[in-house]
Amino acid sequence: MANVEIRVVGGDTYGVEGSVEEAERMLSDAARSGQSRLAWFKELASGKLVGINPAHVISLRAGNGSG
Repeated sequence: MANVEIRVVGGDTYGVEGSVEEAERMLSDAARSGQSRLAWFKELASGKLVGINPAHVISLRAGNGSG
């Protein structure tokens, strides 16, 4: 399973399902949709949905492929 590490302002990091390209597209779509829109991802650690504000993202990094 592909996964991505998303680092946000403040230093928090989220491991989420998907490829870097998918995460970038979801963040870009949310950013274009309006200032208060979140990009929603399934978090690897908890299996729960997490909403990330695209304006707070510092970096994306490809994971190791294992969940």
